[in-house]
Amino acid sequence: AAAAAAAAADADPGVTKSSEKISANLSAMKLMLYGDGDHEAKPELIEKLVEELFAAELLLDLLRNISKFEFETRKDVAMVFNFLLRRGQHNLAVQYVESHSEVIKLLVEGYEDSDIALNCGMILRECIRHECLNQILLESQDLFFKFFDFVQKTNFDVASDAFATFRQCLTKHKTLSSTFLEQNYDKIIPLYNELIQSPNYVTKRQSLKLLGEILLDKKNYAVMIRYINDPVNLRIMMNLLRVPSKTIQFEAFHVFKVFIANPKKSQPVLDIIVLNRDRLIDFLKTFQSDKDDDQFVEEKNLLLATLSRIEPTTPSSASQPAVDPDPKPQDD
Repeated sequence: AAAAAAAAADADPGVTKSSEKISANLSAMKLMLYGDGDHEAKPELIEKLVEELFAAELLLDLLRNISKFEFETRKDVAMVFNFLLRRGQHNLAVQYVESHSEVIKLLVEGYEDSDIALNCGMILRECIRHECLNQILLESQDLFFKFFDFVQKTNFDVASDAFATFRQCLTKHKTLSSTFLEQNYDKIIPLYNELIQSPNYVTKRQSLKLLGEILLDKKNYAVMIRYINDPVNLRIMMNLLRVPSKTIQFEAFHVFKVFIANPKKSQPVLDIIVLNRDRLIDFLKTFQSDKDDDQFVEEKNLLLATLSRIEPTTPSSASQPAVDPDPKPQDD
């Protein structure tokens, strides 16, 4: 174990022979940690290897050079990292990452290189499972806000992986993320509204679904109230209700319903609803009427009842993103 760790730390990844040596040593490490069909992992060897890994500062060296490794070696780096991060309480790997913030930086920046993005994403999500490491990422705003670009990358696999990390970062530790969202609301929401209006179908669908999840979480009550009292956000949702995709419509509905159900609507939001009340009622009566979902039908009927109780008086200020009464949905 000691030899494997030391050899990998000392080798120069820029040299082919050294790279082969690193690959062999990482493969040996993985075998020590996980075992295989013929060999069981031995606790005493694991402890010795872990000691050597941290003594040699190997984890940081591996990340700094991961782009120079072969495909299988990069996978081994991720597996070694994640094994260490899963080692229960008082985890040495967690303490190591916490005291070496460059680890989080290198992992996030790994999304800029499609060759290593998925490996770095796998390790980063394992880090986020630990609240103290999730906090480092959220507090490093120059790193976190990169994800608004990463999730829109043209490489589908990289964009999807980045969104999985983005989602986990905002939902795994609810008190931490709700505080972050409240404190950075003015910066986050305009960027998030760009995602839900993205021309990319997958980006739009995933971000809408996550928005609904965030707003309906009790921990995010303050964020939800602020979001649903902004007429800009209501206009966006009303427009998304009439896009061709039935899936996008459905996800938008789950956010839109919160605006209507809010018993203390802001005046600008109420103005828009009053102005469009009759059209909204007509629209919702036939909205995805073929959907076999009892909860959806119940929620739609509740919205219709709520809208019917709103007096169709002249609003205090004109505002009219009307909903198309005859959208042309398509199956996804």
